Amino acid sequence: MKNLVLGVNDAIYRACIATAGLAIVIMALIIPWGVFSRYALGQGLGWPEPVAILLMVLFTFIGAAASYRAGAHMAVQVLSDRLPDMAQPFLILFVRLAMGAISLFMLIWGYKLCVATWNQYLSTLTWMRVGISYAPIPLGGFVTLLFVIEQLLYGDQHKRRVVDYENCEDSKESV
Repeated sequence: MKNLVLGVNDAIYRACIATAGLAIVIMALIIPWGVFSRYALGQGLGWPEPVAILLMVLFTFIGAAASYRAGAHMAVQVLSDRLPDMAQPFLILFVRLAMGAISLFMLIWGYKLCVATWNQYLSTLTWMRVGISYAPIPLGGFVTLLFVIEQLLYGDQHKRRVVDYENCEDSKESV
């Protein structure tokens, strides 16, 4: 069962990385196109900036979930470095439970935000519903919650080969 869960989460992690990477690539292509169109062609386009903002939101929430699993998220370790070794596991548990609560909050309230704004449309992209633009929030919360549950059940996974390509061996917690 453990190998199945870890394998599924590896696939989800890869999908998060691919989605975040694709969002950045598309952003990097449409912003220069908007600038070129405005200054070289003399015709300003209305869609590149709002699409780039939507892609940045997608990149932020999906990329944050992936970076949480990879252990690449921001962490202030002033307190944890000064705690005795016996207290470290309790702090790690507290942090994981807090991340789970934050992820659950994003999932529930993000979903409610999507539902509440579903019948509205973006003013700059009249074909897109506002609820769709908020969809990365509950999606990112859901994926982060999956990775938090994974860490609670099976320990830290940032040494897995799928996460750390330079690592030759999987960590003892993730085997």
